[in-house]
Amino acid sequence: MKRHLTLALLAAFALSALSACTGKQDEAAAPAPDAATTAAAPSEAELMAAAEAAAKASADPNAAPAPATDPAAAPAPAEPAPAAANDEIPGLKLGVDYEIIENGQPFEPLNGKVEVVEVFNYVCPACAAFQPLVVSWKKRMPANVRFTYVPAAFGGNWDQYVRSFYAAQTMGIADKAHDRVYDGIHLENRLKGERGNDSDAEIAAFYAQFGVDAKQFAGNMKSFAVTGKFNKAKQYIVSQRVSSTPTLMVNGKYSALGRSAEDRFRIVDALIAHELAQTAAPATP
Repeated sequence: MKRHLTLALLAAFALSALSACTGKQDEAAAPAPDAATTAAAPSEAELMAAAEAAAKASADPNAAPAPATDPAAAPAPAEPAPAAANDEIPGLKLGVDYEIIENGQPFEPLNGKVEVVEVFNYVCPACAAFQPLVVSWKKRMPANVRFTYVPAAFGGNWDQYVRSFYAAQTMGIADKAHDRVYDGIHLENRLKGERGNDSDAEIAAFYAQFGVDAKQFAGNMKSFAVTGKFNKAKQYIVSQRVSSTPTLMVNGKYSALGRSAEDRFRIVDALIAHELAQTAAPATP
């Protein structure tokens, strides 16, 4: 019950302020490329002040969940996204609701899907606040949409959690561990996150609760497979010019902006509809 209340408070704050992290919360972390000025992360007092608004942050509980997507697919060369039109998308304003990513591309080949990517990191308080909204939105996203988490390697402790995310993927526990890692950092203080540096052994000990061997998990964090995924994610984020988290992108072509965290999903819905309409439209002779 306490966990659900706190997550609701986090979500309520995310609705009221478009907060973001840039990788500078930890002095040991390297700054993100071209980091932009962003709003401050939520404080405990702000979260408690948002309690009355928490109920409004919840999505329709009767919404049917979409088919689960396996985010742990092996890295594959991404196909270039079609060139974005200069005309504004119906219902959205360029520069206010969304940005066009120059030479942007999807994280994985689309294969007939529309891809929504969230660039995140567990150490980011804004991402922790955003996650309940992500969970609610994923329950109602169309079946022909693929949602992919891409962890941001902004340096320092951020990088350890990129490796832990991909180690969890390779060991088949990423889905059940995802929300709990946020809890371990931001609610339970079992991990330091942005407050310090967690060793591989400390992170692995936390993941052991999901049925994996801690020593094996720590070894996987530095494995060839995880290093490959780490490098792919880092290179992708640089190429897409992502400088803060959380960031939502559609088909690698558009980055959602908006006036609040909730507003980002209105924008994402419109971008998805636009991409689906473009796919369904007959080719011009």
